[in-house]
Amino acid sequence: FMSKQKIIMGMSGGVDSSVAALLLLQQGYDVEGLFMKNWEEDDDEDYCAAAVDLEDAASVSEKLGIKLHTINFSSEYWDRVFENFLHTLKAGRTPNPDILCNREIKFQAFLDYALDKGAEKIATGHYACSQRFPSSVELRRAADRDKDQTYFLHQVAPAALIKTLFPLCRYKKSEVRQMARDAGLENHDRKDS
Repeated sequence: FMSKQKIIMGMSGGVDSSVAALLLLQQGYDVEGLFMKNWEEDDDEDYCAAAVDLEDAASVSEKLGIKLHTINFSSEYWDRVFENFLHTLKAGRTPNPDILCNREIKFQAFLDYALDKGAEKIATGHYACSQRFPSSVELRRAADRDKDQTYFLHQVAPAALIKTLFPLCRYKKSEVRQMARDAGLENHDRKDS
């Protein structure tokens, strides 16, 4: 008897991470979700983006029957991403905080958290692929060239890529939305971020 490989899936509340979790379940993985709050916003009584995202992630996790962890990485985001963004901006350059966020938060802080929780790997809803070789791993473009996110992942360490699954690698966004519709996921038509 071999136990299933435990994967912790980054759950944003959006359709991409939701379908990625569904695909992993269909492939036989032991899947748990993780909702990351990476920014302390000024919540007003009418609208709080993080609360809505968490509600959607929780709803999908319940529908799929997976445990959902939540964690606040806001201080890590401030220290590792936003301060660098401000410094680079002041120097007259045009930084892209998404690249640093992926390297420092989603593929470092999240990976460390998941491994600490007993996961063998993490997974995300990014449109990207990775190809493993005997002594390395390479990032490859996704099938959906319009949604491909490899540019935003190009600074992720190879050691992190080896521990990451990209379930949406071979799918187009239209197929992802259809899979969500077919599975009865309420966020199937949610607007892209």
